[in-house]
Amino acid sequence: MTDHTKSTIVVPLEGVESEHCALIVDKGLNELKGVSSHKVELNNRRAIIEGSSGDLLGRAVALIRDLGYGVPTVKKTIPVLQMSCASCAVNVENAIKMLPGVVSGAVNYANGAATIEYIPSVTNLEKIRKAVQDVGYDLLLENEGQGNETIEEIHEKHYQKLKQRTIGAIALTLPVVVIGMFFMDMPYANYIMWVLSTPVVLWFGKDFYINAWKQARHRSANMDTLVALSTGVAYVFSVFNTLVPSFWHARGLHGHVYFEAAAVVISFILLGKLLEDRAKGNTSAAIKKLMNLHPPKVYLVGADQQVKEVAVEEVKTNDVLLVKPGDIVAVDGTIISGSSFVDESMLTGESIPVEKSEGEKVFAGTINQKGSFQFRAEAVGSDTMLAKIITLVQNAQGSKAPVQKLVDKIAGIFVPVVMGIALTAFAVWWMFGGVNGFTHGLMALVTVLVIACPCALGLATPTAIIVGVGRGAENGILIKDAESLELARKVNAVVLDKTGTITEGRPVVTDALWLNEDAEIKKILFTLESLSAHPLAEAVTKYLPQTNPVPYTDFENIAGMGVKARVENKFYFVGNKKLLETHGVKIDDLLNSKSDLWKAEVKTMVWFANEKNALAVLAISDKIKATSVEAVQQLTHMGIEVVMLTGDHRETASAMAKAAGITHFEAEVLPEAKAGFIKKLQGEGKVVAMVGDGINDSAALAQADVSIAMGQGSDIAKDVAKMTIVSSDLNKIPAAIRLSRQTVATIRQNLFWAFIYNVIGIPIAAGLLYPINGFLLNPMIAGGAMALSSLSVVSNSLRLKWKR
Repeated sequence: MTDHTKSTIVVPLEGVESEHCALIVDKGLNELKGVSSHKVELNNRRAIIEGSSGDLLGRAVALIRDLGYGVPTVKKTIPVLQMSCASCAVNVENAIKMLPGVVSGAVNYANGAATIEYIPSVTNLEKIRKAVQDVGYDLLLENEGQGNETIEEIHEKHYQKLKQRTIGAIALTLPVVVIGMFFMDMPYANYIMWVLSTPVVLWFGKDFYINAWKQARHRSANMDTLVALSTGVAYVFSVFNTLVPSFWHARGLHGHVYFEAAAVVISFILLGKLLEDRAKGNTSAAIKKLMNLHPPKVYLVGADQQVKEVAVEEVKTNDVLLVKPGDIVAVDGTIISGSSFVDESMLTGESIPVEKSEGEKVFAGTINQKGSFQFRAEAVGSDTMLAKIITLVQNAQGSKAPVQKLVDKIAGIFVPVVMGIALTAFAVWWMFGGVNGFTHGLMALVTVLVIACPCALGLATPTAIIVGVGRGAENGILIKDAESLELARKVNAVVLDKTGTITEGRPVVTDALWLNEDAEIKKILFTLESLSAHPLAEAVTKYLPQTNPVPYTDFENIAGMGVKARVENKFYFVGNKKLLETHGVKIDDLLNSKSDLWKAEVKTMVWFANEKNALAVLAISDKIKATSVEAVQQLTHMGIEVVMLTGDHRETASAMAKAAGITHFEAEVLPEAKAGFIKKLQGEGKVVAMVGDGINDSAALAQADVSIAMGQGSDIAKDVAKMTIVSSDLNKIPAAIRLSRQTVATIRQNLFWAFIYNVIGIPIAAGLLYPINGFLLNPMIAGGAMALSSLSVVSNSLRLKWKR
């Protein structure tokens, strides 16, 4: 049965590690019938395909695997219940195959089981079971969670396998290198190296050969082709020379073995892949955490005012929900009764909870504080603000143009060129080399391919990156992937979030004026503020001397104004100016003029009074970090434009920007607008670094070319960002940019060393000097030069360690 309605399918990808790989997959998808559009998102590791054929997913997965890349799927065989004939099996099979996310489904009536392959990020066994139940049958699941393996778990398994292969390869390669370098003349040296290098080449490195073959079938070449070709030729040539050394001796030549070269290349490139895999593992963790901000259960208020607990998926628009103290708001809506303070920092980034009462809007993922309220659901599921942030993050991660790796670019050109030179050398020797022409030609062919063995090339980037990342970690800059380390040097615009990035991220009392600094009076203020539900009350209690509360009566929370209580038969008030004016309290001119001064600095006032007079005024604000001003100056001196983004009011933003020395700022910016602003800067040709700490920054972080999170920020921001500053000190940003510049310079020097050796070595190996002076490159010298080239690359990378 084929469904011809147009649909969009999302296929997660494995092994697509570079722009080159992404282009190969994208080109391959052109061959699929029934596809109207497709794109490969390298950063999200997925392909998005639009088409109108029912079996499109199965064919797409088969094609991607045929190209040499993986699709993480789960395959299960599950008993099917209530089947009574062969046509029942057909019905069940059709029901399974129709489900989005199912790659293949086959039902065997004879053994009463269904074999299902599906993509776990799209569907799961419960959904498949429901589809089967809808057509009148059932699946026997051993336990409810069976088979619900996540994409993260599949990636983790893949990573662990790669880790085992890398450790195994390195363990066997080390003795081969020692023998090949220092003990060539010991008895049976060649046989020992053959035994040790065989598992490295044929088992641990088998994927290189499988992928190279798949690339060749589709007429393309990448780093895998280069690795497979050179190590394969080196290995086969070495085995031949170990078993039949007389073949060359009879022709006056010496057949050298290259077991150590083959093993070293495979080990190093596996190590490079392992480091890359570890870095890339965290991209989807951020989206997973954002999704977890939805509570699984909510309190639904029925028409009869009875409250019952239901799953969040069951909530429909216009349902009335109850939110208790400490609960996460499940969907977007409007309060119909009750009031509270709600922490909206995940949306706005502002640290102070917002007072909410009847008629005001609340949003999914925000956290209720001490009060409780009922609200009417207005946006549920994918329509909530939180769901839109999740989509924004995914889209931003997918839309970023990936940086094509220099090594892959080179491999694409290098492989055909080296093969061309090797074959030309062989042909020229055979045609014009006289009696031993064929033998010399064969030797030249192999030597060229072995010399081209990308030992130093495979080391050039990973060694510099390892040292660079290590240097970063020593300085409190955690760098997740090579790409951001390579890109940071190009940054010419840095966008800073305000709260928690430029500022401390928590309100503190910055100034206070008392008409009478009496210890007893301060005790009364401490008592009232410790009873208050207002978020600023905590800042006041922390500022005051810690003491035991004094006895009180008649405590009252006055909505929108503050609190009052009776102490020793006298009423005391704490709150805003309106509270004092409402109760006819007299305010001294000195307190008034001081509060006007602080208000101009965009600070929040807290007034304290008794029944007759105002006793004190306290100013509260979010303080700028001591290091922020210096960091902004450093960035400006480096020729980098600094912009501040905030959800705050224009006046607050202006005062904060001025204090930090920032000339360009944007105020009252919502999360989706932050990502849009970064896109706008990128559209102007800027390379943008975004620095943030909150969930509200996650879409902007995902959109930026280089994303930096604060160590004290939210886990989600740290997961999306490619760099984390442990201490939250902004001075580390210019340091990270300098480190990037040094690392990229080192990579380029390394590539020079790797290539200068190839440029000189390959023509000599092909026999270029033979007609001039009769010189033919001894394969021993070739091996030595190769080791020297690798050594120069490693030692050049280690120089990074001592750079400032």
